[in-house]
Amino acid sequence: MDQESGATQDSRLKFYKTTLLLAYQTFGVVYGDLCTSPIYVYKSSFSGELQLHEGNHEIFGVLSLVFWTLTVIPLCKYMTIVLGANDNGEGGTFALYSLLCRHSRMGLLKSSHPEHEFVTCCDSNVSTKETRASLVIKEFFNEHRSSRVVLLLVVLLGTRMVIGDGILTPAMSVLSAVYGIQIMAPDLHENYTVAIACVILVGVFALQHCGTHRIGFLFSPILIAWLLCISGVGIYNIFHWNPDVVKALSPYYIYNFFKKTGTAGWSSLGGIVLCATGAEAMFADLGHFSELSVRIAFTGLVYPCLVLAYMGEAAYLSKNRGDLQSSFYKAVPDAIFLPVFIIATLATVVGSQAIISATFSIISQCRALNCFPRVKIVHTSNNTHGQIYIPEVNWVLMILCLAVVVGFRDTATICNAYGLAVITVMLVTTLLMFLIISTVWKKHVFLAFLFVVIFGFVELSYIDACLAKLHKGGWFPLVVSAVVLSLMSIWHYGTIKKQAFELENKVSLDCLLRLGPSMGIARVPGVCLVYSHVTSGSLIVPKVPVSDRFHVSRIGPPELPLFRSCLIDSESLTLLILTTARYGYKDIRDSYAFETQLIEKISEFLKRDLSGEQMVVIEQSLHGAKTRRSRELRFQCQEASEDVNELMEAEEAGVVYMIGHTCVISNEASCILKKFVINVVYGFLRRNSRSPAASLGIPHAALIEVGRVYRV
Repeated sequence: MDQESGATQDSRLKFYKTTLLLAYQTFGVVYGDLCTSPIYVYKSSFSGELQLHEGNHEIFGVLSLVFWTLTVIPLCKYMTIVLGANDNGEGGTFALYSLLCRHSRMGLLKSSHPEHEFVTCCDSNVSTKETRASLVIKEFFNEHRSSRVVLLLVVLLGTRMVIGDGILTPAMSVLSAVYGIQIMAPDLHENYTVAIACVILVGVFALQHCGTHRIGFLFSPILIAWLLCISGVGIYNIFHWNPDVVKALSPYYIYNFFKKTGTAGWSSLGGIVLCATGAEAMFADLGHFSELSVRIAFTGLVYPCLVLAYMGEAAYLSKNRGDLQSSFYKAVPDAIFLPVFIIATLATVVGSQAIISATFSIISQCRALNCFPRVKIVHTSNNTHGQIYIPEVNWVLMILCLAVVVGFRDTATICNAYGLAVITVMLVTTLLMFLIISTVWKKHVFLAFLFVVIFGFVELSYIDACLAKLHKGGWFPLVVSAVVLSLMSIWHYGTIKKQAFELENKVSLDCLLRLGPSMGIARVPGVCLVYSHVTSGSLIVPKVPVSDRFHVSRIGPPELPLFRSCLIDSESLTLLILTTARYGYKDIRDSYAFETQLIEKISEFLKRDLSGEQMVVIEQSLHGAKTRRSRELRFQCQEASEDVNELMEAEEAGVVYMIGHTCVISNEASCILKKFVINVVYGFLRRNSRSPAASLGIPHAALIEVGRVYRV
C-alpha cells in the first residue's frame, strides 16, 4: 500500500510539474497576441469619428466595452466552454469539424472504410444517450447533402480567416510597437520605421524552425515581464491620474457611451474588438499544450494584468485627452519609457508567435483531410505531440506580412482588416459550438441556443461595425479568404476526382493472382509494400493508438494464405496481406517504425490465426478420427511457424515500397472551366507540393514509382 501511494503521489507531482511547465510555455506562444493589444486598442478605437467625442464618458465607455469584451469572449466563452470541445487535445475549427464528422455524421470528409468506424468509440467521455433535438439535427444533415456542403464552407471560412489573421497579426503588432520610436524621435521618417518593422518580422519567422518548445522558453520570460510591466504602469496611472476609473467597469457606461456617441460609437467597435485578438489562438494552439495549462496561465496572470493595463491607460486619457493617438506610450512615465519600449517591441515579437503557431496547426489539419496541398510538417518536440513547424507556410506568411507592412504602412488601415478577420473566426466557432453542444455533448437544445444568442449577438455587433470599414482596409482579409478558399476547394475537388478514378479502375484480386505466375518474374528475397488509397478514406481523428493502427484480416478460405492490405512477397513466401494502416491527422509517419510495426502485426495475426485453427481442430477431434486430426494440427503448426520465420527472413533481406506516380488531367469531353481547374490549377499545386513518397517518409533508395495518367 505504501508503494502504491508513493507511486500515485509521484505521478501527481509529475503531472503538476508538467502542467505548470506547459503553463509557463503558453506565455511565449499562446498569449502574445492577446497581451500586446493594449498598444493599439485605444488608438484604433478613437481613430474615426469618435475623435470628436473626447469626454470622460466616452473614454470610460470604451474601457467598459473593453473590460466586458475581455470577460465575455476570452474568459467566459473560450476558457469556460470552448476549450472543453477539443478533439482529444486538438483545438481549432477543424477540430470541431472532426468531432461533428465522427459523432454526428455531418461531414463530407467521412471515412469510407468500415474498419475506421472504431474511432467513434475513442471518446469515452462523450455521452451516448441521444436527445430528440440531436436526432432531428443529425437526420436533417444526413438527408440534405447541401447542408453538409454549407457546413464545410463555414469551417473553411474560419480556417481561411485564421490564415488571414496569421498575415495581419505580426504586421499589426510589430508596426504598432515600432511606431513608439516616433515618441522619442518625432522627426524620424516613416520609411525608417517601416524598415525596422520589416527587419523584426524577418527575425520572427527565421526563428520558427527552432520549434514551439524552444521558442516558448525563449519568449515566455519576455511576455511575463511585459505583463508585469503594463500592470504596474496601469496601477500607477490609476492612482496617479484618476482612481474613479474603477467605476467604468459597470455596464452602465456602455449604455451611456452609445447614448452619447450614436453611430460614431458603433463604428468604434471595429477598434475595440482588437482587445480580444488572440482569443481564437488560445483554442487553435491547444494541441501545443494542454487544456489545464492554458486556463491556469490566463486566469492567473493574463486576464488581471490586461484589465489593469486598460484601466490605467483610460485613467491617463481622462486627464490627457490630446494624447489619444499615442496614448499607450504617452501613459508610460518618462523614467521607464526606454525599457518599456524595448520590452514592448520584444513582446510584439512574442505576440506574432501565437497566431503563427495556430496557423501551422490549422494547415496541418487541413492537409491531413485533403483540403490543402501536401507540405512538409516538422514535429519539433518529442514530448508534446502537437508542436509542429511548416517551412513552406512559414516563408509564405513572412512574404505576405512584409507586403502588408510595406503596402499599408498605416496601422489604422491594418486595424480595419485585422478586426474583421479576428471576429469572423470567433463567429464561426460560435456556430459550430451550437452543433457540438446539441449533437456531440447531447445537451438540451435550449442551452446550445442560449450559447449562440449570447455570444453570437456580441460577435455580430462587432462584425457589423467592421463591415462598415470594408473600403478602408476591411477588404484585405476577404480577398485572402477568397484566394485560400479557391486553392483549398480546387485541391479537395481534384483529390476527390482522383480517388473516384482509382475506385472505378482498381484491379480485382482474381486478376492480380492470375498475373503473378504468368509474368515470369524472378523473385528475390525481401518484402514489397504496395501503397494504395483505394480502401482507406479520410480518418478524421487527431491521433490513432499504435495498437489500433493496423487492421489485418484474411481473404478467402483458410487453406489459401490470403489476407487483407499490402503485398508481402519473398522467394519462398507468397502472402497477399491487405493491412489497413490508420493514421490520425496529427500522427507522425515514420517509415522505419511503420515497417517494424507492420511486420509485428502480421506475425501476431499469423500466430493468432493459427490458435483459432487449433481450437477448431480440437473441437472436431471430439467426434472421432483423433489421430488423423492431431497429425493435421501438427502439420499446420509447423507450416504456420515456417511462414512466420520466412516473413522475418524476408524483412531482414530488405523492404521495398511501391507507390503510384500519377498525372491527373481532365478528359477531352470536360468543359473549359473543369480543364482549367484540373489541368492548370490542380496540376500546378500537385507539381509544387510534396510528393506522396516524401509525405509518407519513404526512403528514396527503397522506392519504386509506377507512372499512370488519370483522366478524370
